[in-house]
Amino acid sequence: MAETRVDLLHLLEDLRDAYPGAIEETMLTEILANSLDSGATRIRITADTAGASLTVSDNGSGMPRRDLRRYHDLAASTKARGQGIGFAGVGIKLALLACREVVTETRRAKVHVATRWHLASRHRAPWRWVPPPGLLVEQGTAVRLGLADPLSPLTDRGYVEGAVRRHYQPLLDPACDSMLRELYPRGVSFEVNGEALSRQACPIAETAPLAIHTGRRRKPSALGYLYRDAAPLPEEQRGLAISTYGKIIKRGWDWLGISPNAPERIGGLIEFPMLAASLTLNKGDFIRTGQRGAAYLAARKAIQEVVLRQLAAWGDAREQPETARPRSMRTLERDLERVLLDLSEGFPLLASLVEHRRGSQKSLPLGPKGGADGAPGFDPALELSPMNPKDVSDGSAGIPPSTEPSEAPPADRQETPPRESETPMTGGALPRPRGERRPLRLGLAVQFEERPGNPEPGRLVESTVYVNRAHPAYRRAAASRSEGYHIALSVVLALAPLAVEPAGEHAFVTAFLARWGEAVSGASPRRKKAVNSK
Repeated sequence: MAETRVDLLHLLEDLRDAYPGAIEETMLTEILANSLDSGATRIRITADTAGASLTVSDNGSGMPRRDLRRYHDLAASTKARGQGIGFAGVGIKLALLACREVVTETRRAKVHVATRWHLASRHRAPWRWVPPPGLLVEQGTAVRLGLADPLSPLTDRGYVEGAVRRHYQPLLDPACDSMLRELYPRGVSFEVNGEALSRQACPIAETAPLAIHTGRRRKPSALGYLYRDAAPLPEEQRGLAISTYGKIIKRGWDWLGISPNAPERIGGLIEFPMLAASLTLNKGDFIRTGQRGAAYLAARKAIQEVVLRQLAAWGDAREQPETARPRSMRTLERDLERVLLDLSEGFPLLASLVEHRRGSQKSLPLGPKGGADGAPGFDPALELSPMNPKDVSDGSAGIPPSTEPSEAPPADRQETPPRESETPMTGGALPRPRGERRPLRLGLAVQFEERPGNPEPGRLVESTVYVNRAHPAYRRAAASRSEGYHIALSVVLALAPLAVEPAGEHAFVTAFLARWGEAVSGASPRRKKAVNSK
């Protein structure tokens, strides 16, 4: 009987290419993530130029002997997704590509063991038990990387410190303490070559704290801040950074789908622990399909709401462009809106693309109303509030229910200025912009693009469905004047991976087409039922 063999070198090289950034940063951040997941409160890093090595030791829980044995197996992990930064059991294995050897020492209660590991050939990575080299004096785990390149940047103290600050900025920022306290109740400190890394608050004077609340809870599910400077910021400080469990995942404005008028002068940071469950394998992005994808899109929508409100208060919100739309396209969008609203009850993951308004009103802006960077709707359990700084420490941040009517104003009408009774709150709440302004509505967007040779009729990017005009089926539909049906079919095929698991995609497409036919006939099943009851 034969058995499956693995080209280990090829597999590790593919994993390396899947991670953003250099392999040196990947190795360091993955080891630090393992230390944080073990409950460490102190992490020591030693960059040894003379010995061409990097040693990371922590005072975490350590590993029992059986877990250290599994540690050498690819994709073997005792961690559960969403309960920390690491979960896949592949990150540390990349060190085999850049190291002569990897020595791991762990100490837990009476267990004190160590192993030595290296890549011997394309198919073999042998390891063996060795006497503990004395990297630990207390409970915890230590990893020593014997670097194959003596000039590796991991032997440079400045490089190591910069990488730690870039990837784990929230752990060194006092503004994030209130959110991270539950995850790391005793705090986390870093030492590089015996010197503790100082904690640094945001150096920009003009800052605005932000908070996102879920459900009816008074305690925020995410905290952060925006900052603005009169002069252009350094490149690494521009844009909004999103982190989870203290690790920066993305930074900039592109991932958020919105941008201020002067993006080079504004930046910020938001810590969102619940997004750990939506991380991709390389922890450099978020999943966009299935239930985890819906959770990310809902969180992204919530962040957009808060950030847009603050940008408007600063006068930095980018105006929504006016775009002429054919009457037939507007009718098509209304039909799509009605269909997806009906389906959101039977397929809850579509809730991330449905904008739920106060008073249980729901709307799904499409086309230019959502903008080219249109964002998904958010889960009905998400409620947003700007943060009152004095309320953050006790988790009591929140705002009272709105007195506005539940009916949302149409997108083509201008907002009237607030009345005296609608004066914005004080005590930390963000003021509403004064004067007339076209309201920015966030939801699914439908746009067109030319992708010759691509077999897919449409694709979902963040919260925008791009219909491929170069697809042969679209050209056939245009020739027969049935573009509406083709666009609807492209939308449902693009949304299916988000709405359901692969096994349920056929049922979702069937339900969509049935609702689509009913929408064209003039009434949805719910409306027909209401009419019949009368």
